[in-house]
Amino acid sequence: MLPRWLALALVLFCAHLVHSFSFGTAPPLPDLYEASIADLQAGLDAGQFTSVDLVKAYFARIEEVNLNGPALRAVLEMNPSALAEAAKLDQERKITGKRSALHGIPVLLKDNIATVASEGLNTTAGSFALLGSIVPEDAGVVKRLRAAGAIILGKANLSEWAHFRGNIASGWSGRGGQSTNAYFPNADPCGSSSGSGIAASIGLAAVTLGSETDGSITCPTSNNNLAGIKPTVGLTSRAGVVPISDRQDTVGPMTRSVTDAAIVLSIIAGKDPNDNFTLAQPPIVPDFTKALNKNALRGKRIGVPRRVFLNDSLSGNDPSLGVAFEEALNTIRALGATVVDPADLPSAEDFVTSNNETIVLNTDFKVQLNAYFAALLKNPSGVRTLADLIKFDDANAALEEPTGFEDQSQFIESEATTGRNASYFAALAADHDIGSTRGVDFVLKTFNLDALVLPAPGLTSSIAAVVGYPIVTVPMGFYPANVTIGSAGPETVYPAPGVPFGLSFISTAFTDFELIGFAFAYEQKTQTRLARKAFPAAIPKTQLVDVIGK
Repeated sequence: MLPRWLALALVLFCAHLVHSFSFGTAPPLPDLYEASIADLQAGLDAGQFTSVDLVKAYFARIEEVNLNGPALRAVLEMNPSALAEAAKLDQERKITGKRSALHGIPVLLKDNIATVASEGLNTTAGSFALLGSIVPEDAGVVKRLRAAGAIILGKANLSEWAHFRGNIASGWSGRGGQSTNAYFPNADPCGSSSGSGIAASIGLAAVTLGSETDGSITCPTSNNNLAGIKPTVGLTSRAGVVPISDRQDTVGPMTRSVTDAAIVLSIIAGKDPNDNFTLAQPPIVPDFTKALNKNALRGKRIGVPRRVFLNDSLSGNDPSLGVAFEEALNTIRALGATVVDPADLPSAEDFVTSNNETIVLNTDFKVQLNAYFAALLKNPSGVRTLADLIKFDDANAALEEPTGFEDQSQFIESEATTGRNASYFAALAADHDIGSTRGVDFVLKTFNLDALVLPAPGLTSSIAAVVGYPIVTVPMGFYPANVTIGSAGPETVYPAPGVPFGLSFISTAFTDFELIGFAFAYEQKTQTRLARKAFPAAIPKTQLVDVIGK
């Protein structure tokens, strides 16, 4: 039996809770512009709102800015099954509790990540050539999301075919048109996971997924003021993802915080019998949230490969990028790390001049895309090979080759390849030499480093890409108001005032856990994301209060 004083205290506490909720002093509803997974779960658990409310709110926010208002074109399709799925998950929460930290949380997928057609969504890589196609099953990462109780909210726009068609502006697809950054009108969203980056930046979804072959998570994370993880190749499944190369493709989270990215990676990582690269990963997938340590940089040695940075033509865009990077290095030192500067890669010049990555990707793309087409249960366009795809685009120029977006040079180069021959394997070996033997692994060992750090714009992604190594990127700064605005394509500009740029931590294979810790420590110290919001017209106004009970 409880002591009388304790029983009285419990009665008073419960009465206080009832009074608080009854008289309008309940915790405020989370602002969906910044709401974290934890914020949303707290509100769902407390019964302040439901997952159905969340889906309605996100749908409304997308409607405000996607084709209306600033017409950011971040989202290709919204899931017609999302509300029904949310209702089921709300009921399950009441009866048996939540399955995971993502239970009832809406997720936007890049449109190269397959979902079963019966749900009502397409998987097209942004191309009309795949509209109405029927995939055999969900992508491996989608299976994991569904098992965790996540809601597939829709498909995000992307650079068509994951930016592997030709010299076409980032963020453009035939189906979606030109997506643009929310931090300056018509600014470059960057990378092929452009729609995922835009959507996450302004709260069009709680979580987005992107994919990277070289730069397609890292760059849109940088340009859209996000935290993004490009995982080690083989940590997350690529099964069911429209491919470029199994040597370099990887799927990862793009969110507003390292914490949320770590939560998502913990769920989508793991072995998949449909992707044999995942079978080489360590036997146990860590809980990446355990890496979230503000002191993670203390006692670590972080190297700066200056020669790569200085060789990068993008580094001269504006001195503000360099100034912010030097400030970031000082922050890293203040957090207890030793900064080894320079810690140069002997292969630095080869990163600029080598053509080996192109040889590998062109060869793999033809082989793997043809296999993807062959596995489809149906494709109404009749496209079944890369050769068919080239013809389809030419025959449907109004849809696929409007003025400024005609280029198919990458397709044509890829179609001309003759399979994984001696030249291909020589290029693979050269990539390993450039990226590892005289690259990342060399410099880590030579200088006894825990990681490398670089500004995200430019060649940063290529250092890791050619050997499948991880990158974690966080906000570092913003271009100043007086930056010279440059052209990034027929309809986009970069750099531009207020457009963000990020900081990337890089290391060897399967050091994702450690990199998450370093990025988290830097993020928590600087809180750079919170220093600036998108331009006013790009900020959706709909909040949960506008949909609850309606």
